[in-house]
Amino acid sequence: MSIKNHILGFPRIGFYRELKFAQENYWSGKSTLNDLLLVGKDIRKKNWESQFNHGIDVVSVGDFAWYDHMLNTSMMIGNIPQRHIGNEKVLTIDTLFRVARGVTSTKEVCSASEMTKWFNTNYHYIVPELIKNQKFSFVWKQILEESDEALALGFKIKPVLIGPLTYLWLSKIVGQDFNKLDLLSSLLVVYRDILSEFEKRNISWVQIDEPILALDLPSEWKKAFQVAYTYLHSKQKILLTTYFGDITHNLDFIKLLPIDGLHFDLISGKYNLFDLNQTFNKKILFSLGIINGRNIWKSNVLEWFNILKSFMNLRETFWIGSSCSLLHVPIDLNIEKNLTDLVKGWLSFGLQKCDELSLLTQTLNSKKQSTKKLKNWIQPIISRQSSTVVNNFNVQKRITQISLEATKRKSSYVLRAVQQKNSLDLPILPTTTIGSFPQTSDIRQLRLDYKNHLISKINYEKKIKAHIKNIIIQQEKFGLDVLVHGEPERNDMVEYFSDYLEGFAFTEYGWVQSFGSRCVKPPIIVGDISRITPITVPWSKYAQSLTSKPVKGMLTGPVTILCWSFPREDISKEVIAKQIALALRDEVKDLEEVGIKIIQIDEPALREGLPLRKNDWDNYLRWAVEAFKLSSSGVKDSTQIHTHMCYCKFNDIMPAIAALDVDVITIETSRSEMKLLKFFKMFDYPNEIGPGIYDIHSPTIPSVKCMEERILLALNFITKERLWVNPDCGLKTRTWLETSLSLQNMMQAVQNIRTSFQNK
Repeated sequence: MSIKNHILGFPRIGFYRELKFAQENYWSGKSTLNDLLLVGKDIRKKNWESQFNHGIDVVSVGDFAWYDHMLNTSMMIGNIPQRHIGNEKVLTIDTLFRVARGVTSTKEVCSASEMTKWFNTNYHYIVPELIKNQKFSFVWKQILEESDEALALGFKIKPVLIGPLTYLWLSKIVGQDFNKLDLLSSLLVVYRDILSEFEKRNISWVQIDEPILALDLPSEWKKAFQVAYTYLHSKQKILLTTYFGDITHNLDFIKLLPIDGLHFDLISGKYNLFDLNQTFNKKILFSLGIINGRNIWKSNVLEWFNILKSFMNLRETFWIGSSCSLLHVPIDLNIEKNLTDLVKGWLSFGLQKCDELSLLTQTLNSKKQSTKKLKNWIQPIISRQSSTVVNNFNVQKRITQISLEATKRKSSYVLRAVQQKNSLDLPILPTTTIGSFPQTSDIRQLRLDYKNHLISKINYEKKIKAHIKNIIIQQEKFGLDVLVHGEPERNDMVEYFSDYLEGFAFTEYGWVQSFGSRCVKPPIIVGDISRITPITVPWSKYAQSLTSKPVKGMLTGPVTILCWSFPREDISKEVIAKQIALALRDEVKDLEEVGIKIIQIDEPALREGLPLRKNDWDNYLRWAVEAFKLSSSGVKDSTQIHTHMCYCKFNDIMPAIAALDVDVITIETSRSEMKLLKFFKMFDYPNEIGPGIYDIHSPTIPSVKCMEERILLALNFITKERLWVNPDCGLKTRTWLETSLSLQNMMQAVQNIRTSFQNK
């Protein structure tokens, strides 16, 4: 009898974000390619050593990526758009960065590929592009190089690949339309070549991720799985891996696949292990994802022990593991200094999740099977339910008193729009930005000095106001119609707000990757949520005092704060979202009272929170929309409510977007060349829209002509009376030079089109 453990992947950023800094130094020319490669190699070595030292039996290889793992796969199979290859005869790491960023360290410019969310997470990937008769070949051999690295160091490894069908499903067709499955046979040849290389290295298992198995798949895609895995079946053992949802609805064809092992996400999926055992042949190795790879709470290892001990009577050999890759959680709880001992006792980061798996494996495999260590592990979480850190009875009471009227504006958009146009007096094609302006090194150092008590609160606020004043002056020079205060006081759009809300805890090194070098530090929701003090009001009031133009109040919405935090698991997400919404409602009212006429409540995570299966969508969208409206509906008709969304499939949620009843929605459309707007036209979206006309995630400066073309394209979908013009997201990651040149070009493009309207 032998139970083994593994994880589906490990964070690739380094314990202290070493990869981020190495990437950015290389992009800026401050370091060489060799410097970057050495940092990557060191991170991989430390990751493998950490997994081994924390009791993981089989370490993962291939989970490291220079930008994201889908882009790694595109490079591996040679699927790179021609515009990013140019005259290169071989693909290089600069090719990879050009696909993702639109520019390389040598400053060659081309349009970046589209980026979107990885299923229902806050992780992003570069969307592969497919053309008719696309050919694939095994050209980028990073997976073999890393496998050889790990083998040379003496580790027992398990390479990780994105499955061929998931890759095709998540890709987009460019140019002439065709059936993506037409490319499957060509792609499978490459995958079989890769598997053959693993077999030559005597690697026992290969993990192939097919998370689309949790979706509602068309029949032809179900049949394609049988074709694909029959073709790939060989001496090389395949562990087919699913996560982020239940696959019970697809078991009828999954059980017939010629695979050697199957991973079940027992956190996101609701399975009966005993039914699963009867469904599958005993020769199929079960991998049971029992440790949550997406949240940071300690697992009840004693409860899992009892479940798995019973299961051992049915299957003597199986693996236990994380539900999904640990990419989505911080690396090590032990390096945290900010958290109290009480809260730390409730938590488990990446390495601690490895400890949980090791502890369970040792106990299950022990003949004596003493549970003393398991009981000691969960001891700190037993008293959590009754903790005053968790429970706020005033908040709980307020939730029960929410009325239907609290989630409705006083009048319809048509009536509100008249009052808002009279009050704001904006020109045709009003211009604005999404909120943030460049976060310079001076601003970041200022916040750090204040955090470390090196400057007084008075001096800090004085210097922040100086930055706000400069941002207002610059916007007026550009000629923007609706201004923002620029958010120099904010570190992150969720962490900043959470710092002013009771019920949150914060880490110092709890970084997780969002995309590329972009990392976020999600706050932890530990208890009931309420507002401690006004959050944005003083800064917005000051900014408005500097100009006669309207200044937007800038807030992060309740669903986004929820989705981009680590939530509690003892109450529903609906309740958490409404607690946050009530706190934001208080902030919205205070902004209105100090004279802010436009308030933007960003909800980029609304689509992200959507369950994977469509029959679960209605309930989620019901409470998500209610939470947003609870935060936004307590204002006068003359107060204009905006929201912002980016990098999501709007067509999936158009009725919900309309139900938000915002006056203006700004959206990301630049990387998709405005194609997303067709869904707003098809749906006959009635309110005002600001499609992002240039991509702020690329350092490329868009030309006046390019932006004119995009505005004119947008006018094919939106009437000029309802069209706003803006970048596609906040400008915090750009330099002032990039920002100035881009906004000047944007304003010139708008002025040219306004003039053309006047001349008609």
